[in-house]
Amino acid sequence: MKNVILQLACAVAVVSCLATAPVHAGTIFEVTTVYHHIRVVDQGTERILFFDDAQQTRMSLQNPAAGHFEYTEFFHMPWLWNHRLTNVLMIGLGGGSVQRAFERFYPEVVIETVEIDPVVLRVARDFFNFKESSRQRVYIDDGRVFLRRTTSTYGLIVVDAYVSSRYGPAIPAHLATKQFFALAAARLGTNGVLAYNVVGSLQGHQRNLVGSIYKTMKTVFPEVYMFPATTSMNVVMIGTKSTEKTTAAQLKQRAEAFVRTRTQVPPWFMKRVGAFRPDPPPNLASCPVLTDDFAPVEGLARTR
Repeated sequence: MKNVILQLACAVAVVSCLATAPVHAGTIFEVTTVYHHIRVVDQGTERILFFDDAQQTRMSLQNPAAGHFEYTEFFHMPWLWNHRLTNVLMIGLGGGSVQRAFERFYPEVVIETVEIDPVVLRVARDFFNFKESSRQRVYIDDGRVFLRRTTSTYGLIVVDAYVSSRYGPAIPAHLATKQFFALAAARLGTNGVLAYNVVGSLQGHQRNLVGSIYKTMKTVFPEVYMFPATTSMNVVMIGTKSTEKTTAAQLKQRAEAFVRTRTQVPPWFMKRVGAFRPDPPPNLASCPVLTDDFAPVEGLARTR
């Protein structure tokens, strides 16, 4: 019996090793978890984190502070609605590029991150220069469950979370509903801001998903604005608790004043302000509001 147990243990060990052994060119780490098939790939001077076949994080091997995706730079725009914020909650870690940037450019800010997959945290630590500290805290939990349990309030909540589906990366449905946005709003302070990444575009790929997320956020937040990326299919939406409307001219003035008062700002900050879109998506009328009872995010993502 002991020999049988030993043989089984050895077999399990071999299978585990095979499951994590790199099989793609340039891959330095690969593993399948309950949530993702994770790969870390070195391509030239860049290191890339993949969840399934989708790139999640990109980092320059020569300068770990550089090489990130354009859309992540829009997560800095909430400071133009709440320039005194000191605490940030992020749902989704990836390689931690946004967290590291916040830590670098806003020394007064404490960042808390909720990540559901513990392996993602290990990968961020081991391969993407992510370090936990008194200002950089990580909780292994579901984002919505964490929001429901916490008694903390935040100046900014950033949602950049995706799961695997048969059609590719998908927004977790329970993080895309009216009830979720209401819970997030309840955890924001008076001038709090929600930043939400949607994979899609305003008039092409996954436009119906973009429209539904916007329409659903608008049922909770008085004002919702968009920042579409030009180098990837991403739209970052900004929901504010303030009822005051913001124009492009006003946002530019705020940005100029913000830059003058800071000792350092990201070099691309003013350029990203120019992507501001105050108007709703053009297809809004045909997009449903998402609720806990009806949230067909995968179906919306498939429509063209």
